[in-house]
Amino acid sequence: MCCFVYLLLLLIGSDVLCQEVEVCTKTAINSCSDCIKSGAYCGWCKQLNFTKPGEQEAARCDTQAALKERGCMEEDIISPKNVFFNVKNSTLSKNTDTTDDPIQLQPQEVYLKLRPGLSKTFRINFQRIEGYPVDLYYLMDLSYSMEDDLRSIKSLGNQLFEALQGITKKGRIGFGSFVDKTVLPFTNTNPEKLKKPCAEKEQFCQPAFGYRHVLSMTADKATFQKEVNKQNISGNLDSPEGTLDAIMQAAVCGDRIGWRNSSTRIIVLTTDDGFHMAGDGKLAGILEPNDEKCYLENKIYSKSSEMDYPSVGQVATQLENNNIQPIFAVTKNMEGVYRKLSEMIPKSEVGVLSEDSRNVVELIKAAYNRLSSKVTVTHDSLPDNVKVTYTPKCPNGGGSGGDTGVCDNVGVGMMVSFDVTVTAKECLDRNISFTIGPLGIKDKLKVSVSTRCECECDDPQTDAHPYCNRQGKVNCGMCSCKDTFVGQKCECSIKGKDVSSLKAACQKDNGTECEGRGDCVCGVCQCHAIPGGLAYYGTHCECENESCEKYKNQLCGGNGKCICKNCVCDPEYEGPACQCKKSDEQCRSDQSVCNGRGTCQCNQCKCIEGYQRPFCKFCPACQTPCITKGKCIECLGFQTGPFSKNCSEACKSIHKFEMVDTLPPGKPCDVRDVENCRVFFTTFQLVGEDNYTAQILKKKECPELPNIYGIIGGSIAGVALIGLLILLLIKGIIYMNDLKEFRRFENEKKKAKWTDGANPLFQNATTTVANPTFTGE
Repeated sequence: MCCFVYLLLLLIGSDVLCQEVEVCTKTAINSCSDCIKSGAYCGWCKQLNFTKPGEQEAARCDTQAALKERGCMEEDIISPKNVFFNVKNSTLSKNTDTTDDPIQLQPQEVYLKLRPGLSKTFRINFQRIEGYPVDLYYLMDLSYSMEDDLRSIKSLGNQLFEALQGITKKGRIGFGSFVDKTVLPFTNTNPEKLKKPCAEKEQFCQPAFGYRHVLSMTADKATFQKEVNKQNISGNLDSPEGTLDAIMQAAVCGDRIGWRNSSTRIIVLTTDDGFHMAGDGKLAGILEPNDEKCYLENKIYSKSSEMDYPSVGQVATQLENNNIQPIFAVTKNMEGVYRKLSEMIPKSEVGVLSEDSRNVVELIKAAYNRLSSKVTVTHDSLPDNVKVTYTPKCPNGGGSGGDTGVCDNVGVGMMVSFDVTVTAKECLDRNISFTIGPLGIKDKLKVSVSTRCECECDDPQTDAHPYCNRQGKVNCGMCSCKDTFVGQKCECSIKGKDVSSLKAACQKDNGTECEGRGDCVCGVCQCHAIPGGLAYYGTHCECENESCEKYKNQLCGGNGKCICKNCVCDPEYEGPACQCKKSDEQCRSDQSVCNGRGTCQCNQCKCIEGYQRPFCKFCPACQTPCITKGKCIECLGFQTGPFSKNCSEACKSIHKFEMVDTLPPGKPCDVRDVENCRVFFTTFQLVGEDNYTAQILKKKECPELPNIYGIIGGSIAGVALIGLLILLLIKGIIYMNDLKEFRRFENEKKKAKWTDGANPLFQNATTTVANPTFTGE
C-alpha cells in the first residue's frame, strides 16, 4: 500500500516514512469486548444515546477518528493501550572484581499487557564484561588414529592454561574423551579385543569405551596435566565416532562436569573423523531413542550400548539450553562435515588442526574471539499467536535483525542494544512467559505477557438505571436488561413469552433480524429511516421504493410506480422498467402473433427455443418434418406402421392431409415403410409450434420381388460345378505327384551298379561217383 509513496520518497531523498493506516475491521459485534478483540485500532463509544433509535449497537465500534466525527466525546471512547513496565532492571556490571555473579544484560524482567494486534517495542542492552569467567571442557577423540594428537595434547597442558589466563583470570578447564559404542558393528566385541582394541604393537592401549568424563573443571594446572598424562589411546572398528553421545553427556551432566552458573561455557572437541547420529544405533539393534538425560556412572556413560545416538537437533537444543558454545577442532579432511554441523548449532565455531594438533592452542584462542565478539540475541519457544522480532543497534553499524538479532565485532566493555518488538496476534487464554538473551550467555531477560481483551467502563452499579427504563443496568453504554425484559433500552416485557419466538418473528426465512434495516422490538420490526426522508417498510423491513429499475434515468421509466423494489406499470405500459408501450404490431405475420411460437414483449417477438426472430418462423436447429413425421405419414396414408392402431391420437400434429397423384415441384420427403417401400410426401407448417398439413403421393415405390426358382436352381448348378472343378483339381494333383515319383524311381534304377560276386557260403562237391555200367555211348 505504501510502496509507491516509499519509491517517491527515495527519488526525492526524503526521510519521511510511510505511516500505517488505522482500520477497524468489524465482524460480529455484540459487546465492547467483541469490539476490542476485533482489531488493534477499534474503539468503543460508551456514551449514552450515541446510537440512534433503532440503530444497531455495533455502530458504537469504529476507529477513534470515526467515532469522534460522529459525535462521541473522547473521554467516552474505550480503546485500551499496551501496558509495559520493568519488574527488574539492575545496573550492568563493569567488571567481575566486585561480584561473582556479574550482570551483562539489562533489564532482567519485564511485564507486558498487550492489545491483540498492537505491537510493543522496548530496548535491551548487553555489555561484555572484562575478565568474565570461562569454563573450557576439552573433549578428545581417543580412537587409534588420534595417537599423535594425544601426545601433543600431553605436552601442551601449560600452554592451554596460559591461553585461558590471557582470556580471563577466572578460567577453569576440564577433560573428557570418547571413542564409540562397545557393540558390533562399531567395536570388536571379542573379549580380548574389548580389553585391547588397538594394534598388537601398541603397548599402551586402554579398553574400548563410549564416553568417559576424566576431569571436572579445575583451575589447578598440575591436576589437569596429571590426568591428561594418564590417558591412553583406544580403538573401534568403523570410521565415524560416538561424538554426539559425548557432547550430549557433557552438556546435560552439568554438576558432574562442574559448569559454573556465571561463566562462559565452552566445549573444545578434537577429532579426525565424522560422527554417528540418530538412527545409526539400529545397526547394532539399539532401538531406544536418546532421552537427553545424564547417565554418568563412575565417570562412564552407562547407557552407551542401550540408547541410540542423539540427533543433531537434540544436541543443538541442549547446548543452547545450557549456554554451551562448542569449538570443533578437526582435521582438514573433516572441515566440510563440521562446518555443516556448525550451521545447525547457532553458537559454534570450526577450526582446522595440524597433523599432530600442535596448533590447537592458537585455534582455541581464535575461535573463542570469534564466538565472544558475535552477540546473537534470541528467545525460547513461543505460542503460535505471539511473535517476537529484533532490531539491532550495533555501535559499529551493521548487524542483522528479524527472528534473531546479531551484532558482530563486539569488543570487551562494549555495549550493544536491541529493540525487541512483541506482538500478540489474538487474545491469550492464559498468561505466558518466555526468556530472551544472547546465545551462550547465562544472562536472560524474563518476559511475562498477558492480553487486554476486556473493557473497563466504570459504569454505575445500579440495576435500575433510568436509561434502561429502570429494568436493567448500563454496561459500556448498552443496557443489560433484567431477565423478563429485552430491547435496546429494556422497553419490552417478555414475561410469560418465549424470547426465541419473538426474535424468530422478526426474521424472514431464518435470516437477519428485520433484514438488518430495523430493530426487533417485542417481536415486531421497527424499520429504520432512509436518508432523504423515506423509510424501509414491510413485515421484516424488506421493502423500500427507491431500488426499482430505471429507464432514461427515471424510476420505472416514468410510466409506473416503484412499490417494494418492483415496478407497477401504468395500464398501457409494460416491461421491468415500464419502458415498453403495449402493442403487438411489430410481432404480427399473416395476422398471427409470432406465428404462435413465442410471445410479444415490448413489441418484439420472444421466440421459443430454436426459432428465430423477427416472427419465430424458422427453426434451423429443429429436426425437419421429413424425419419426425415419417411414421405418421405412413399411418395416415396407408394405415401401416407402428402408429396404425392409434393413428388419430398419435398424429394430431398433422392437422390435415390429402392423397395426391403428383406432388408440388421441389424435393419431397422420402421415408421407408414397413414393407421397405418408398413413401413420398410434403409438409407445410401452420401457425403454432407443432401444427402441419401434408400431401402424400398415392403411389409407393416398392422393390421388385426376386426370382426364387432361378436363384435356387442357379445356386445348385453353381455348387455342383464348383464341386466338380475341385475333384478334377485334386485328381490332377495326385496324378502329377505319382508321375514325379515314377520318374525319380527310373533315374535311381539307371544309376544302380550290380555285382556278380560268388556266394562265400557255397562249396563245390568233393566226391565223384562213376557209373560202371555207363559205356559212354
